Amino acid sequence: MTSLASADLNNPRQQAITAMKASLTADQWAENARFVAALRQEISAHPVSRHPAIDILNRGVLDHAAMRRIHLEYRHAIVQIFTDALLAAQMQSRQLEPRLAPASKMAGRFLLTLNILDEFGFRPGKDAEGHYRGNPTCAHYPLFEAVLDDYGVTVEDRATFRPTGIATEVRDFLEASYGSYTDVAALLAVAEEEVILFSPPLRRATGALGLPVDDGYYYVHGVSEDVTAEAADDDHEDDLWFILTQSLTSDQYDHVRAISLAYCDLWVRFWDEQLVLAGMALAETEAGLG
Repeated sequence: MTSLASADLNNPRQQAITAMKASLTADQWAENARFVAALRQEISAHPVSRHPAIDILNRGVLDHAAMRRIHLEYRHAIVQIFTDALLAAQMQSRQLEPRLAPASKMAGRFLLTLNILDEFGFRPGKDAEGHYRGNPTCAHYPLFEAVLDDYGVTVEDRATFRPTGIATEVRDFLEASYGSYTDVAALLAVAEEEVILFSPPLRRATGALGLPVDDGYYYVHGVSEDVTAEAADDDHEDDLWFILTQSLTSDQYDHVRAISLAYCDLWVRFWDEQLVLAGMALAETEAGLG
């Protein structure tokens, strides 16, 4: 029996990963890990990882109208539903039982919780009363809404915005995975990779317009290489791949690969459309100036 008094509470991520590994045989874990490593490599070579939008955003050449629309599209496609997907994964981890030993679902839930705590606005440490530190206004979704405030997007603008078909397809694809623990874990891992790829360029393009990026949403996204910031996207992506490694069975490999690459394909189409719309916005701006 585990003693609460003697339990090691340090290195919680590694504790969870160790527990997940222990829930499978060494051979099962190794086989799943090989599949996940190959899938990650395939995703890293996917066209989305070198999409022209990355360079265009990095160069800061898009105008206010184009960036305003991109943020509204991105909000619809992923920001509004990201925590929904994390909570769906929390719920569907129950699918590990009874295939694995009793309570095997808890290590994955524990690891997901580290992601969720960041997303919901909690911070490491204890407050003055010895409770968890945090504030819901520091949750990533409201921080993104504050970016829209900076762009001058009103509440009415948000309510009446009509996203493109591809933004809705991207959103629907993730939402359709909520019934399967393996599917939602795989797509969340891919979504984290998209956040890592596109948040730094979005941050630079926003800053190029003179809008604040040294606090708020772009303090927790888009600055993973900045040791003074609070981004943890890389850890969260790795955690989701570990969660997938635990949940997989070999008969699911082809399906998981197919949906992961299909989700990447949708993101390519999403950014293709953003560049088309941005080009139209720039042309209209130039026409107005002429």
